[in-house]
Amino acid sequence: MNWLARLKPGASTSTNLLAAALMWSCIGLFLMVRGYLLHPALPGIFLGLALGLGTLKAFLVIERAARKNIARIVARPDGMCLGGVYSWRMWGMVVCMMLGGRLLRNSSVPPLVVSVIYVAVGWALLLSSRLIWQEWNARKVLR
Repeated sequence: MNWLARLKPGASTSTNLLAAALMWSCIGLFLMVRGYLLHPALPGIFLGLALGLGTLKAFLVIERAARKNIARIVARPDGMCLGGVYSWRMWGMVVCMMLGGRLLRNSSVPPLVVSVIYVAVGWALLLSSRLIWQEWNARKVLR
């Protein structure tokens, strides 16, 4: 078991925060682009709806998860595994969301609706990632 511990990609708290912020931001951007590409002629009203729904989702749901994630990372000592940036429960949620997105894309739901959902979820992740970026930046400034 000792050889396994030597292989673990240990990282500082700051690096774990950076990894989390990058993941939330990149996945959010990816989903927004993917949503747009599903329906490139996304009418302005639906884009506004997606951004409004995403903002609500960010403030009511996703930011709570971001704060928990920040607290979890900050509570861990330096040198912890980079893969542990998220709890097992959070990784499970990521897998469920990926499967849900795939099912949604392959369902009979109209592309316009799928596009709005993708843009909304992507925007919620991107907007909420600012909390992790702020924590990472605050730690970087303190050094």
